[in-house]
Amino acid sequence: MSHLHRLDGAVGWLTMDRPAAMNSLNRDMATGMTAQLRAWRDDPAVRVVVLTGNGRAFCAGADLKEVAAPPVTGEPDFLDVVVGFVDTLRAFPKPVIAAVNGLALAGGLETVMACDLVLAAESAKLGDAHSNFGVFPGAGGAAVLPRKLPVNVARWLLFTGASFTAAQMERFGLVNEVVPDADLHARVQEVAGLLATKSPLVLARMKRVVAEAADKTLADALRHELLELRHHQRSHDMHEGLRAFAEKRQPAFKGC
Repeated sequence: MSHLHRLDGAVGWLTMDRPAAMNSLNRDMATGMTAQLRAWRDDPAVRVVVLTGNGRAFCAGADLKEVAAPPVTGEPDFLDVVVGFVDTLRAFPKPVIAAVNGLALAGGLETVMACDLVLAAESAKLGDAHSNFGVFPGAGGAAVLPRKLPVNVARWLLFTGASFTAAQMERFGLVNEVVPDADLHARVQEVAGLLATKSPLVLARMKRVVAEAADKTLADALRHELLELRHHQRSHDMHEGLRAFAEKRQPAFKGC
């Protein structure tokens, strides 16, 4: 198996586990992680997902041997499988944290950008790198990077194939927090545990509005927000949160 998964409380940890190949994405890894995400999507016991890598890389991108391999007739090709994984990650209704333990390049950077929050080890480096191999990005490198970074910075990464440190990416806003390497796991679990105490329903609705806001006018985005609030006012979680506040206790959210 090229990935590992485990639960730590309400937090699902998904670990890319091909350290000798710098956790490059192959068909088996992408298929397995997609299946695990779909299982956790429908599991109310899992409230937050963390994605990380084993070894010195988070993910060095797609396995170029599989990129170059001819497709098998009657099966989804490699691009379909990898894009399906990144799309599943991007559309995941629960919070997803990228714990960037090392190099995140090409498809690895595209994977990071599909997550909601990014915590990175001090030694981590992130870059697009597609141009270094004459490969065109297909999971958001050219389309999403200019939405995450200033356009001139995105162009620099895309055109040069260079990488930036975690601290540089924090200054540009792609990384939320840089953590000493030895503290990354504990800090990510701390943040994930905090998110797991929130209403799953309100986080899912916030995530949906945030994801769609950039493609709407401000007026349409505000209407969407108000519509979600109207629905949310009828939820158990909102009434439970207000009762808990009045009663000076911790709320017991159910996600409904």
